[in-house]
Amino acid sequence: MILRRVFLLAIIVGLAIGSFAAWAAETNPYTPEAFGEVQKAGKSILVHINAPWCPVCQAQKPILAKLTGEPKFKNLVVFEVDFDNQKDAVRAFKAQSQSTLIVFKGEKEIGRSVGDTRRASMAALLARAL
Repeated sequence: MILRRVFLLAIIVGLAIGSFAAWAAETNPYTPEAFGEVQKAGKSILVHINAPWCPVCQAQKPILAKLTGEPKFKNLVVFEVDFDNQKDAVRAFKAQSQSTLIVFKGEKEIGRSVGDTRRASMAALLARAL
């Protein structure tokens, strides 16, 4: 009987995790065209300016993945900008460094942070775009 309960619990948890993952926002490589389309549609947007060598950026990624997996952020559109290889975009966003998070609601910038790895403040920033 205990094994049966453990098995059923494992199935329930597995289903919950699976549906939780279905809510995760998709991360898109940044292009000016794609970003412009999403802005014109009035959507909530996160731009993450990062670099593969940046330890802060790497710390931000799993936090952002968990946050965007929450149901309230399911419609957030996430764009990744490569700090080293997309210098035009970095300049267009007026980003001074990697590990920059910028949120938009449509065409309007709502907020930004640099170097933040605290889940609560990152969640508050994302929530401003909703």
